[in-house]
Amino acid sequence: MSAGTPMRLDNWIAGAARPSRNGRTLDKFDPHDGELLAQIADSEALDVADAVAAAQDAFPAWAALTPVRRGQILTDVVTGMRRRSLELADCVARETGKPPQDARGEVGGAILQGEYFSGEGMRLYARTLTSGLPGKSSYTVRQRRGVAGLIVPANTPIANIAWKVFPALICGNTVVLKASEDAPAIAMLFAELSKEAGVPDGVFNVVQGRGDPAGAALVTDMRVALVSFTGSTAVGRWIAQEGGRRLARVSLELGGKNALVVCDDADLDQAVHWAALSAFSNAGQRCAAGSRLLVFESVYEAFRDRLAAKACALRLGVGSECDLGPLISRRQQQSVLAAVEQALSQGGRLVCGGSTPAETSLARGCYVQPTLIDELLPHAELSCREIFGPVATLHAVRDIRHALDLANATEYGLTAAIHTRSVDRALWFTQRVRAGVANVNLGTYGSEPHMPFGGFGASGNGTREPGVEALDVYSELKNISFLARETLI
Repeated sequence: MSAGTPMRLDNWIAGAARPSRNGRTLDKFDPHDGELLAQIADSEALDVADAVAAAQDAFPAWAALTPVRRGQILTDVVTGMRRRSLELADCVARETGKPPQDARGEVGGAILQGEYFSGEGMRLYARTLTSGLPGKSSYTVRQRRGVAGLIVPANTPIANIAWKVFPALICGNTVVLKASEDAPAIAMLFAELSKEAGVPDGVFNVVQGRGDPAGAALVTDMRVALVSFTGSTAVGRWIAQEGGRRLARVSLELGGKNALVVCDDADLDQAVHWAALSAFSNAGQRCAAGSRLLVFESVYEAFRDRLAAKACALRLGVGSECDLGPLISRRQQQSVLAAVEQALSQGGRLVCGGSTPAETSLARGCYVQPTLIDELLPHAELSCREIFGPVATLHAVRDIRHALDLANATEYGLTAAIHTRSVDRALWFTQRVRAGVANVNLGTYGSEPHMPFGGFGASGNGTREPGVEALDVYSELKNISFLARETLI
């Protein structure tokens, strides 16, 4: 994706680029400077139907390959990703506004994800079972489901693609990926790379465009056996409802309002370090962002002042010397700024940030300063609602029980973290906090390819991706039994 040259990004169906049937396009702008980066296919239901048909046609041959062979092909995809890692990182940086080191780190994580699930081709473990009937042997096997509809957001686009595509394909499914309209180019680059690596035409398809109608058409297509979605809780609820109507398998990884607790015995320097990363890295555009900071009263002012100093020192921009880039779009920037303004009108006090940066070089971008707000009531909207930006609220707590009560006082339950020197306190909190991921003396994010990730409540529907648990999403489990007759021996 070269600067100053808008790209034409079509759909990828049956191994080739294909424009939308209606010929219409959407504009994709650079979040750093507002430059027009690309015009992308504004796909509709007919385009989705074409992609699903291609995936359905390719399914029998792909499913017939042994898992080992599928793993070998996916290993070739990973090799291509590694060979072209700088190109992938440049694409991510350009269309999301990430500093280059962050984009390279994301590509590295996607490569690790691909390596892990490629290796599952030599495992795809199931179980051998015992029986109460003499001579009966029983075991389980994993089998493919069919066409997988994968819908990804733009916050970590190549990681999100790898997170879903590799487990879907290793299990023998074929894929229709609904790319984010805010990160369309990386999906096409991954498609081209996959074809070069030997993924058969039709096994991996990409549909560009808006969530409605393109994403909605993918969810409601009766030929799509499973839908995996990462995004907002509101959309996730709709997908759960629509998928339930036709009994499709649905995996939902949704929002979070994640708590980071700082105890009175915490290493404050480390707590500030991890709180800043949790709240502000990736411009706060993480479902696992630490946006609620619950701090013991005895260390509250010291922690607040140190974190505010850290936040004010963070550099905004897209250079290698920068700490965080812009938000993904003007729409998202304005939404975050409006949420901050509302919080201040509801009694919150601005500790730092709260606006766009003063630098004229950033004026055309979708930037929001790293923002801290305190004195906001725990039930205020910003204290409870995910806003997907570099904004965190600070709340003083009396003790660990008070911290736990506030940590659990939300509809979400994705991640949490606690900073303490007490093993007993850490174990007590992590066992009781209502979250799918709980970290000690770390940030609120940090899933690795072999670790299950997902949440409770409004953060998901109970499925877990990645890790070996993702195989339960992308495969059917079959129990096979047979009886040995002694007369035949």
